[in-house]
Amino acid sequence: MMTDRKQFRLGLVGYGEIGSTLGAGLRKAGLQQIACYDKYAFDGPYSDIIQSRASEAGVTLVRSNKELADASDLIFSVTPGSASLESADAFAPVLTNRHTFLDFASATPKIKKGAAEKLASSGALLGDGSIEGTPLHGYSMRMLSSGPAGERVRDWLVPWGMQIEFTGEVLGTASGIKILRSVLIKGIEALTDEMLLAARQYGIDEIVLASASKTLARPWMDTVHSLTPSGVIHAKRRAEELEMSADAVQDAGVEPIMARAIAARLRWKESLGLKDHFKGIVPRTYQEALDAIEFKAGLTRSKKA
Repeated sequence: MMTDRKQFRLGLVGYGEIGSTLGAGLRKAGLQQIACYDKYAFDGPYSDIIQSRASEAGVTLVRSNKELADASDLIFSVTPGSASLESADAFAPVLTNRHTFLDFASATPKIKKGAAEKLASSGALLGDGSIEGTPLHGYSMRMLSSGPAGERVRDWLVPWGMQIEFTGEVLGTASGIKILRSVLIKGIEALTDEMLLAARQYGIDEIVLASASKTLARPWMDTVHSLTPSGVIHAKRRAEELEMSADAVQDAGVEPIMARAIAARLRWKESLGLKDHFKGIVPRTYQEALDAIEFKAGLTRSKKA
């Protein structure tokens, strides 16, 4: 892995919260040439903000995908995931084999692979990435990279102060890690909202939060090792409890979207007959529990990301 800083021309696609954080941070760290293409930079509701942020950071705004390609060696795309395929279509005619292109949008491995297929004929070195951290941590927010270009983006940008971990040669791996991790992380956000909104109606929000905090204070893997193995035995009881929880949320005047979804997932797990499968004995590891769930549900594990 390279440790020395190398000057190169960086192109950013998108200059929103992520793009502007990267542009300002890398320019301040000493990377001299950074250009950005944002289709709303000159004609959009936030064009003034985009232009002022770019000007202050010393980032050059360009007006087309071709201009960005002409001004860049490595292109780092941070558009919304819904724009990944459209962006790839726009870059396909203007990239060449001298370019390195990575899509860091939050999207599925299938979308990232679809974008790479659109760009394959360009000859550019391609990869994908994902952002695990937050712009609150500045441009050194945690990121993952994968695919043929995954190591290059790490080697070029880590010496400038970024935090990028290469996760493998299979394009889509970094994105898969992020998008599936979001099931838990965004789920915690939605669960917390639903729990606290209902608890406030009962006047017990602070007490409920303090109680939950005690349980969640332990290392997360301890929770996984506890809940997942025991869950295959106690799915019925836990489903019944969540159905009561949903009723309590409903009684508070809050639609129990999350509580009902949890109850449905637990009822599904109960329907697999896992308690009989394990003869009522909690399996030793979470992996054993998941193996049994996969088997009973007829799930076939993919060898690819």
